[in-house]
Amino acid sequence: MLLKRIMKQSLSLTFSLALLTCLSLAGCAIEPRISYQRDVHPIFEEKCTGCHTPPYGEGYRQTGLDMGSYETLVQGSIYGPVIVPGNSRKSALNILVEGRAGDLSRALEIKHKPMTDREIEVLRLWVGQGALNN
Repeated sequence: MLLKRIMKQSLSLTFSLALLTCLSLAGCAIEPRISYQRDVHPIFEEKCTGCHTPPYGEGYRQTGLDMGSYETLVQGSIYGPVIVPGNSRKSALNILVEGRAGDLSRALEIKHKPMTDREIEVLRLWVGQGALNN
């Protein structure tokens, strides 16, 4: 009788732990660690540096934003910083590529091939994770 009660309690505890684990995993998506070199720079190379490279890139001439390297990117543009490390909601880069910049975002989409949802998410995560040079 004692053994039966112990087994029943053990089974109940095991089930409770398994349920708790499943619930906590379901609510906590694991965010991938984004690397500037591996994940972000290739996006910029494909989508941005054609215009945002000195001295002749149109985007560079208009804004002073050089996206050719991490160091020049974090220097920002003639209008100020384009990245707010840790805050993709306030980062001009994210506002622009996510389409939250109104007419400016639309003008870029007309002129250039828009970023994919995956590319936008990579940039959002990278800035949110502190926009590190890693």
